Amino acid sequence: MKKIVLLLLLSISTMTYAQQNPFSNLIEKNGKIGIGTKSPDALLTVKGDIHTQEVRVDLEGAVAPDYVFETYYKGFSTLNPDYEMLSLDALQLFIEENHHLPNVPAASQLEKEGLNLKAFNLLLLEKIEELTLYIIEQQKQIDDLKLKLESKK
Repeated sequence: MKKIVLLLLLSISTMTYAQQNPFSNLIEKNGKIGIGTKSPDALLTVKGDIHTQEVRVDLEGAVAPDYVFETYYKGFSTLNPDYEMLSLDALQLFIEENHHLPNVPAASQLEKEGLNLKAFNLLLLEKIEELTLYIIEQQKQIDDLKLKLESKK
């Protein structure tokens, strides 16, 4: 009988302990949830990989880079009045001096501070839009040169 009571107490205490913390890598501290960390520094802090099918980021006041095209075609932007697209020559000089694109953080800065996905994705879209415009300009120059060559024949 003693053995049965002892086994019963042991089983109950084991089950109770297991129910208290079913996820050993999950912690709540000061209203913040940590996964894989004992010191969460944001509402949700994950130290490790995250596997998901989709991530949605709300813009919440951030400006999508349509200002690149707006500035190119109108000469100014109401979306971002301070935006200026560099000429290819100015861009080349900037890259030669800084070894990264304008407004894009250097590798050392990214290593120290990490990156904000929303801001960085918008910045990358800005750079893609600029590249698109550079290509359009180059294609115009190529077409003009072709016409000149054809007219000389």
